[in-house]
Amino acid sequence: MEPTAATPEKPASCCSRLRWKGLFIDAEPDPTIPSMRSGLYWCSNTMTCLGPDGHVADEEGCCEGRRCHEPW
Repeated sequence: MEPTAATPEKPASCCSRLRWKGLFIDAEPDPTIPSMRSGLYWCSNTMTCLGPDGHVADEEGCCEGRRCHEPW
């Protein structure tokens, strides 16, 4: 499978400031292994689980349209 801009690892609409622990694993993605995402995210701008706008930083909420969103 060819990676695209909309893969779960880097969705095109997610903020470039959104972080999760999987970013620190130095391994090639293996499509045969299910995602082990814990759902624990943080904003690299505030370094907390809240974005600059006071809302929770997560994969669903840190999308285009949010006023603090920074595109890739």
